Amino acid sequence: MPIYMFHPADLLIIPAALFALWAQIKVKSTYQKYASIPTRSRITGRDVAQWILERENIGGVGIEVTEGELTDHYDPIEKKVRLSEAVYYGNSVSSIGISAHELGHVIQHARSYAPMQVRHFIYPVSSLGSNLSFPLIILGVILTSIGIHAQWLINVGIYMFSLAVLFTIITLPVEFNASKRAIKILSDGRLLTQEELEGARAVLNAAALTYVASAATAILQLIRLLIIFRGRE
Repeated sequence: MPIYMFHPADLLIIPAALFALWAQIKVKSTYQKYASIPTRSRITGRDVAQWILERENIGGVGIEVTEGELTDHYDPIEKKVRLSEAVYYGNSVSSIGISAHELGHVIQHARSYAPMQVRHFIYPVSSLGSNLSFPLIILGVILTSIGIHAQWLINVGIYMFSLAVLFTIITLPVEFNASKRAIKILSDGRLLTQEELEGARAVLNAAALTYVASAATAILQLIRLLIIFRGRE
């Protein structure tokens, strides 16, 4: 008896995978397009980050260089903004937009933005759920296939995966809000021309698609698991 056979619910993964692939292509192409356009002010991503910290009167936050492309992030535990080399040293529209976005997260942290606090709170549990959910489900399927009742193990795996799905959903308002803050700050500070501002918005909107794709993929995967395994109870 095979451990697992094709189920019609598996087809849900196809649109999710295509959406995720399109989102990745979109963000990379948009980033590269505006990475080749220097801003008129020639201000760098590092300069923008420092300017925003001073403007918002936020202290104790470091700004560092990190390796890779599109690896920019804010670490709320260590209170460090880590910018990729192209963003840290760059003066392109992409560099400024991404740097301002990461500082949007810094402002969220400093102002106790509720969705960010919730995301930070559930991260340890959701990370554990993401790592253990499928091993538990697979183990449950294997044990069931040899005659050992292990539906409870599959259920635990699904519940744990639900926490990971919740994390991707909560991430959406956090990311969209950070981008909204970034564009407003860049606009109010007149750091970019109107045309450059539209370019920065395009970069951040494209980046947001990856989070939407991640959430959509996780939700469809959860629906798939519920359809396949809840019907076996």
